Amino acid sequence: INEFLGGNSVSREGIKYLIDGETDKQFTILDVGSGNSEVLLQLKYQKTKFEIFSIDINKRCCINTKENNHAIKIICADVFNPPFGKIKFDIIHLSLFLHHFNEKQIEEILFSLFHHSKKGIVINDLRRSVFAFAGIKILTALFSRSRMVKHDGPLSVRRGFLEKELVALLNSAGIKNYIIKRKWAFRWLVVINI
Repeated sequence: INEFLGGNSVSREGIKYLIDGETDKQFTILDVGSGNSEVLLQLKYQKTKFEIFSIDINKRCCINTKENNHAIKIICADVFNPPFGKIKFDIIHLSLFLHHFNEKQIEEILFSLFHHSKKGIVINDLRRSVFAFAGIKILTALFSRSRMVKHDGPLSVRRGFLEKELVALLNSAGIKNYIIKRKWAFRWLVVINI
C-alpha cells in the first residue's frame, strides 16, 4: 500500500532537498523507528552514498534487520533516551513515526533530534482527512488479508496531522526553519533545515 500510494517518494524528495548539489559526498543518515530502513536502502543503491544508522526500540525488529541486512548499523534503543552523546548525523529521517505519539512526546522527540542533525530532518507522515480515512478502509479491505493492517491503517490515518497541528508542534519544539508540503496520497513532507 505504501509503495502504491507513493509514500516512499515523499522521503526521497525530502532527502534530495537537503543534499541538493552534493551528490558526490557520503552522508550519514539516521532512520528513526525505521523497521528495516527499506526507503533509505533504495536511496543507498542510487548514486548518492549513505551510511545508514537505524534506531528502533523493538528488539525483534533490530535482530531481524541485523541478520538480513549488513548495510545498516542498528541502534536498538528508545528515541526518548538515545545513546548518541554528542554524535551528529547529516540527516535524520522519520517516516510514519510521529503519529504514534502525543503532542508533548512529539515536541520532545523533535527537540532532541534537532540537536543531533547537521543538515536537517525529513518527516514523512500522514495527513488526516475524511477522504484519507475512507480510502484506507477501501484499500485495506481490497489488498490485505491481515487483520492488523485493516485495523492499524485506519487508526493511523485518524492519528495523522492537520497542517496547523504540524506548525504548532514545530514551533513548540523551537524549530523555525522548515517547509511543509502536501503530498500524494494524503501525506505531509516536512523538511527542517538546521
